Amino acid sequence: MEIKILIIDDDPHICELVTLYGEKQGYTIYAEHSGIKGLDRYYELLPDLVILDIMLPELDGWEICQEIRKDYKTPIIMLTGKGESYDKIKGFDLGTDDYLVKPFDPKELMARVKAVLKRSNPHIMSEEIVVLPSFILSNRENKVLTNGKEVIMAPKEMELLHFLASHSNQVFTRQQILDQIWGYDYVGDARTVDVHIKRIREKLGEDHKGWSLRTIRGIGYKFEVPK
Repeated sequence: MEIKILIIDDDPHICELVTLYGEKQGYTIYAEHSGIKGLDRYYELLPDLVILDIMLPELDGWEICQEIRKDYKTPIIMLTGKGESYDKIKGFDLGTDDYLVKPFDPKELMARVKAVLKRSNPHIMSEEIVVLPSFILSNRENKVLTNGKEVIMAPKEMELLHFLASHSNQVFTRQQILDQIWGYDYVGDARTVDVHIKRIREKLGEDHKGWSLRTIRGIGYKFEVPK
């Protein structure tokens, strides 16, 4: 399932940083640098979450938040250079879901994004069951069935397969997979991804209908299903 995140911030560097880390998490990131364009883009996209700076040209973050809250409950994380408790209280009074003071650690922001998404709309993040022809993956039961037969997966194999299958038709680099499954602090060999993919393929077999775990030469991998 595609998760769309809109960041509205007049600092291009912050937008680039959020885009980089967000895409590593498998999100689709859109960025705007002014209040009016940001609000217009919001209505065009109706994203799953908004990362919103307070200090913006044309319309500030408070005004944008008020406009969104007139009709929508989209999760909003506010960004600001101010640390006063007044701003935090005002943000929560307007209906924001979280608040982060600049400068911030992008890893912390991604953790907050994940937590807010889970809290506000659990079905977006869970993808507990992936059902395809001849393939069922139940994350809750830690079970994979292919052609009606249960396949035993090691924990990391299960986590990797679940990540790819729940983001079907999206291509992920080895580094993106490492960041997502092994963590940003992992310092081992990127080839560990190839080893795990090989083991998963061996366990799933080759008689697949309607899906495939594909290698994208020179890039990485994707779990492909018919569109």
